[in-house]
Amino acid sequence: QVQLVESGGGLVQAGGSLRLSCAVSGRNIIIDAMGWHRQPPGKQRELVATVTSGDATSYADSVKGRFTISRVNTLNTVYLQMNSLKPEDTAAYYCNADYIDEIGLPKRSWGQGTQVTVSS
Repeated sequence: QVQLVESGGGLVQAGGSLRLSCAVSGRNIIIDAMGWHRQPPGKQRELVATVTSGDATSYADSVKGRFTISRVNTLNTVYLQMNSLKPEDTAAYYCNADYIDEIGLPKRSWGQGTQVTVSS
């Protein structure tokens, strides 16, 4: 069973920084792309950033230049460094991992979510 455990959320003032972490555990899997999504209150979940197994990154326009996604493959961990936070960044943040399971099927798993609240 694949599990994703997130940490690092919290309350921060506008202009501040937070770093989210997400550790993936599972047997006999090959992790491909990893990413972060967020769901603001009363809104749909949206993509924030992704990083491929080759470290290619992409970002939503709303976070470009402020957020940085990275991964450490030896730790099966993905990070999201969030700087210059704004109140509109307030959301539940979810990490995801795309992987090949032990019988060769592509799958995606999600973390449980971590709350980020930015006060004005």
